[in-house]
Amino acid sequence: MDTIQILGYIGALVVGLVLGLIGGGGSILTVPLLVYLLGYNPVIATAYSLFVVGTSSMVGTYQKHRKGLVDFKTGLAFSFPSFVAVYLSRRYLVSGIPETLFSIGEFQLSKSMGIMIFFAIIMLLASISMIKKGNNKEVTSKPQAYYKTFIQGLIIGTITGIIGAGGGFLYVPALVLWANIPMKKAVGTSLIIVTINSLIGFTGDMQTLDIEWTFLLTFTLISIIGILIGVFLSKFVSGEKLKKSFGFFVLIMAVYIIYKELK
Repeated sequence: MDTIQILGYIGALVVGLVLGLIGGGGSILTVPLLVYLLGYNPVIATAYSLFVVGTSSMVGTYQKHRKGLVDFKTGLAFSFPSFVAVYLSRRYLVSGIPETLFSIGEFQLSKSMGIMIFFAIIMLLASISMIKKGNNKEVTSKPQAYYKTFIQGLIIGTITGIIGAGGGFLYVPALVLWANIPMKKAVGTSLIIVTINSLIGFTGDMQTLDIEWTFLLTFTLISIIGILIGVFLSKFVSGEKLKKSFGFFVLIMAVYIIYKELK
């Protein structure tokens, strides 16, 4: 095992720690880690990220369920359009994107570059949601019509399918604003959506990519160990303060990715 691979596994532990400490955001680290440190193609990196995120979120769902913070009925209803969109985007959309999106003069926007820039834009949005002070007030509006939730699920599912992230930062506000679920329960409920979406999306990649199972399972196992450590440490530190600090880190990472891809 070389130094780069060891650093990659240390990174997997950090991903898990972040997920365990603040309840989300760790998946944002997975794709840049796989691409820039371990040298994977963005398409493969986003596929591997879906597996890591899905498996890790399954552990998180169990932990939240034990505390009574998962609304399975709403989560499963919301996840249906999302996982359809995630699967189709991984199975057909991502694999069908041309290697060169467009060129202007000497500049060429490749498929890999386009995916990473789109990922960085989503990271920017995620960082803003983490930095802003959360609103934990109960929502009093009535749940919206399901057809609207279906359309929103399709949109969020397509985005998360392309970038290979869990999309928890998108699902949590959606559940609060559209499904009338309290914030703490929305966080737990989002995990079941992320679990289903990510793992079903990954099955779309299994049909188009060669998977390095030994590496992927080892990376995922280390991330889960990191989650368990993070959950233990979260009893002693403020999750909100950590989330804000991590938000600034994600913001810097997003700017770095855009700079690196466009330079």
